[in-house]
Amino acid sequence: QVHVVESGGGLAQAGGSLQLSCAASGTGFRVDAMEWYRQTPGKQRELVATRTAGGSTNYADSVKGRFTISRFNAENTVYLQMDSLKPEDTAVYYCHVLASYWGGGDEYWGQGTQVTVSS
Repeated sequence: QVHVVESGGGLAQAGGSLQLSCAASGTGFRVDAMEWYRQTPGKQRELVATRTAGGSTNYADSVKGRFTISRFNAENTVYLQMDSLKPEDTAVYYCHVLASYWGGGDEYWGQGTQVTVSS
């Protein structure tokens, strides 16, 4: 079992910055990818950024050039640096972890952290 915890959400003004963190903990697993999704009421969860264990990244067009997802560190923690924030970035942000363990793999979600950007 992998436990995923996000932190760092809050309130920012348009043009400002916030940094989110996501930590995956447990035993006997290997992280294959860590991703950030976001969701607003009445809409589907949207993929924001991906970082694979191999180092590759992928970003939603809406955040390219503004958001940066870090590499994993030794503690399986990844950061999402969000710059030049816009009111439309307001959402609950979720960390999604793809992990492998002996005999299989699974996906895990954090509880979400609220990001609110005021105009």
